[in-house]
Amino acid sequence: MTPSARLQAAIELLDEIIVAARDNGASADNIAKKFFKARRYAGSKDRRAVREHAYAAIRRFGERPENGRAAMAGLAAEQPELQALFDGSPYGPALLTDGDARANGGAIPNWLQGKFAALVDENEQAALFDRAPLDIRLNPKKADESAITDTWPDAEALPLSGAYRLSTGTDVENSSPYNKGQIEIQDMGSQAIIAACLSGTQPKRVLDMCAGAGGKTLGLAAHLADETRIMAADTDRGRLSRIEPRLQRSGVRNVETILLSPNKEIESLGPLAGQCDLVLVDAPCSGTGTWRRNPELRWRMTPKRLDQTVQLQARLLDLASQMVAPGGRLVYAVCSLLDAEGGDQADAFLQSRPEWRDIEVDLPIGRPYRKGTLLTPYHDGTDGFYFTCLEKL
Repeated sequence: MTPSARLQAAIELLDEIIVAARDNGASADNIAKKFFKARRYAGSKDRRAVREHAYAAIRRFGERPENGRAAMAGLAAEQPELQALFDGSPYGPALLTDGDARANGGAIPNWLQGKFAALVDENEQAALFDRAPLDIRLNPKKADESAITDTWPDAEALPLSGAYRLSTGTDVENSSPYNKGQIEIQDMGSQAIIAACLSGTQPKRVLDMCAGAGGKTLGLAAHLADETRIMAADTDRGRLSRIEPRLQRSGVRNVETILLSPNKEIESLGPLAGQCDLVLVDAPCSGTGTWRRNPELRWRMTPKRLDQTVQLQARLLDLASQMVAPGGRLVYAVCSLLDAEGGDQADAFLQSRPEWRDIEVDLPIGRPYRKGTLLTPYHDGTDGFYFTCLEKL
C-alpha cells in the first residue's frame, strides 16, 4: 500500500469506529480486527501504519468527529506531512478543499470540563493519555514471587503485595506462569480494589455483582479460603462465560456464576438478601479512568448517556446494599474520575442511609477523596479509579 492508500484506509477504519461510538456498538479494537481480516492484502507494515493513523486521531480529538475524513483532515492541519497525502491518487484520499469538515478542539470533550474530581488537575488530565503499563498479579495459591522474578528478572515490584510491572509488549499469555495459572494480567488499580475489599476482614460469603469476565473475582478468590462461597454475577452472558476457563487455569473451585436479567436482577439475587459479608459493585461507568487504554470511549459518552449511567449506578448500589449482612462490607468502585460517578454517589448513598458508614482502608497507593479513595495514572501509575468501602451497622 502507498502512504496515501494507508491514510485512506485509516479514514475508512475511523468511519466504522465513529459509527460504532455513536450507536454504542463494537469497540475500536474489535472493529480494527475485523477491518484488517477483510483486507488480507494489507501487510503487517500497512496494518501498523493504518492503526497508528487512526489511533492518533482518536487520541487527539475529544469530541466525536463528523466522519473519518474530518478526523484525519483535522490531524493533517497540525501535521503537514499528512496533508500531503490527501493527493487524489488511486486508492488515496481526495484533495482537501476549504469546504471539508475538520475535527478540532482539545483532547477532552468540552462538556466534560469541570466534571472531574477536584484532585484531577491539568497534569492529571494530560496523563490520562499516556501509554498504559502492563501489570500482573501473583496467584499466591499456585506460586510464590519467584515464578515472576525467575521468568522476568527485570520485573518491577509494585507497592502492593504480589503486584509487578512488566515491559510493555511482554508476551505474558504464552508464558509458563500464565498458562499454569500462577499469574493474571491486572492493572495495579484493580488489585488495590481487591486489597480494599479484604483489608481487615475474611468474609465467608462474597458477591461480585458486576463481575464481567471475573478479573476481580479471581483476585478475591486468590486471597480467600477455599471454603469461602464466592458468587460472580453479571447481566452480560458473553462476558460472564469468559470466567470459566480463567477459573480452571487458576485452580479456583469455589466460584459460582449467576446470570442476571437486566432490570430484574433481584429475581436471581433475592435469596442472598442480607446474607453476604462482602459485596463488590464494580459498576458500569464512563471509563474516563481508562482513556489511555480505550481513548474512543470519549466518543461514546454523551451528557444523556452519562446521566443514564449515573442512574444505573445508583440503582445497582441500592440493590447491592440489600445483599449485605449486618456488619458486612460493600465496596463500590468505578474506573471513572468524574465526581458524578464517584464521590457524589457515595455522598448520596450515605446521606439517605444512616445505618451505613464509610470506613478507611490502609493502602500504599491512592489518595483519600470524598468518603473513598482516588487512584490516577499521574499520581499512582494506575488506571483511574474511585472506590469507597462502606459498612452496614
